[in-house]
Amino acid sequence: MRAPWLRVVVEGESMRPGLRPGDQLLVRRDARVRDGDVVVARSPEDGRLIVKRVTHREDGGWWLESDNQDASGRRDSWDFGAVPESAVVGKVVWRYWPPRPAVSRRRAR
Repeated sequence: MRAPWLRVVVEGESMRPGLRPGDQLLVRRDARVRDGDVVVARSPEDGRLIVKRVTHREDGGWWLESDNQDASGRRDSWDFGAVPESAVVGKVVWRYWPPRPAVSRRRAR
């Protein structure tokens, strides 16, 4: 039986500014995927895990894009087309490391 959770580490700059290299993510394998979600999928080019944003559904599957289209070495659906549903490993539900400082909530006077 496969565990419902997967932990992955972000590599590369393609999901900046929201995700940075070294960020550690918790991925839910059986979560429902919708437009706008960040997912982990298997690249149709080489089978490696990739972290991308779902932008829409097409006949061939999900269209996945990088948030940073100018990133060096970026590869997404603009390069390989829509990925089949079976290539989506799961939905990113939490970035748990590294901790980022909380935003100060000061009241305006």
